[in-house]
Amino acid sequence: MSTTSDSAVRAYIDVHREEFLDDLAAWLRIPSVSADPERAADVRRSAEWLAERLTATGFPTAEIWETDGAPAVFAEWPSGDPSAPTVLVYGHHDVQPAAREDGWHTDPFEPQTVDGKLYARGAADDKGQVFFHTLGVRAHLAATGRTAPAVNLKLLIEGEEESGSPNFPALIAKHADRLACDTVIVSDTGMWSKDTPTVCTGMRGLTDCQIDLYGPGQDIHSGSFGGAVPNPATEAARLAAALHDEDRRVAVPGFYDGIVELTDRERELFAELPFDEAEWLRTAHSHAALGETGHSTLERIWARPTAEVNGIGGGYQGPGGKTIVPSSAQVKLSFRLVAGQDAAAVQQSVRDWVAARLPDGIRHEITFWGATRPCLTPLDHPALQSVVRAMGRAFDQKIRFTREGGSGPAADLQDVLGVPVLFLGISVPSDGWHAPNEKVELDLLTKGVETAAHLWGDLAENWRVA
Repeated sequence: MSTTSDSAVRAYIDVHREEFLDDLAAWLRIPSVSADPERAADVRRSAEWLAERLTATGFPTAEIWETDGAPAVFAEWPSGDPSAPTVLVYGHHDVQPAAREDGWHTDPFEPQTVDGKLYARGAADDKGQVFFHTLGVRAHLAATGRTAPAVNLKLLIEGEEESGSPNFPALIAKHADRLACDTVIVSDTGMWSKDTPTVCTGMRGLTDCQIDLYGPGQDIHSGSFGGAVPNPATEAARLAAALHDEDRRVAVPGFYDGIVELTDRERELFAELPFDEAEWLRTAHSHAALGETGHSTLERIWARPTAEVNGIGGGYQGPGGKTIVPSSAQVKLSFRLVAGQDAAAVQQSVRDWVAARLPDGIRHEITFWGATRPCLTPLDHPALQSVVRAMGRAFDQKIRFTREGGSGPAADLQDVLGVPVLFLGISVPSDGWHAPNEKVELDLLTKGVETAAHLWGDLAENWRVA
């Protein structure tokens, strides 16, 4: 029997809490900044430290997986039950750059606890949220009397997420057999707030590009030639202006083909959240909400595809005037994608749209920088329901649902492994990911431990895979 007692789980956590926090602090002291070549040895040291701690936790397999960049960590702990689900937990051990002069109150790599908050780079993103699984699985075993988890448990903790995961697709393709599972749980996300615990059910995909426009062979006099030859800067502006229609919908033909529309139930769940648009605008440093007609702000940033002009330029940019027709211009665009959209199809639609809008005399090139697919978990998926029940036991309140407007490597796991992706995170917006004074709330970190302790038994009991 794998059912966990709430009191037994909490008792175990209380006994081992300080040891757990001391270990986490030791890991946070390792400045595993993957974007800094001078920190490559520290990123490797971080991976080795984690592999050692996973072995000490009880994982019979804990390995360093090499890539063309920074190493990842893989761990595996079979349940001994062939009918039990296999779960792969994803996270990352690298962190963003940080220095005291950036505005930190203390050394970012010397953890400090103040008023129940642990401050350090990586405390929330993502070492804290990876590490709670170590105490969680131990609490699960102690509370159930098992010697192995109730599920076949695997961990994949990459070392380049903060650098764009350049080697991650190749890594999971190479090790797809070892990573085979029934679901992926991403512990690199957050909740709505401390008082409103939530589960994320999807992330948007992304593709972005640069459009280079070329006209005259050199900058030419606007008095002698302006108005009689095509101007690349004008055409760049026309492209940007034509990207949306009067209802703020993306005007690229075929852009919305195949998208999974929000259900009425999902709209209701979004509406249940205590959303304060005025406060949201303050965090956005903006003065008004604006977007696709017929959708709320949360729907626009979580569940609708978008197109943004990230940059536009061309011609003279110095002080004063310079009366020219410039020889070139450029537009940078990004497209957030939702479930049902295909990145390759969107890219082709953009290519066709640009080609159809440009006049003779303007040569163009489009460069796409790759793509991340969207992922979406159905609300009725049994594994998602297990996550919700486990969180509900830990937080002792109703768990609500969100999505994530951004994009990440979770979709790579979904594509290669062919399984649904779930999200389990306890971080809150005030934790300051990528910012000075990043922190994690210790009571929420404990709730993450409790959730993990309850989750493995709930999955095994309520989701028997074929």
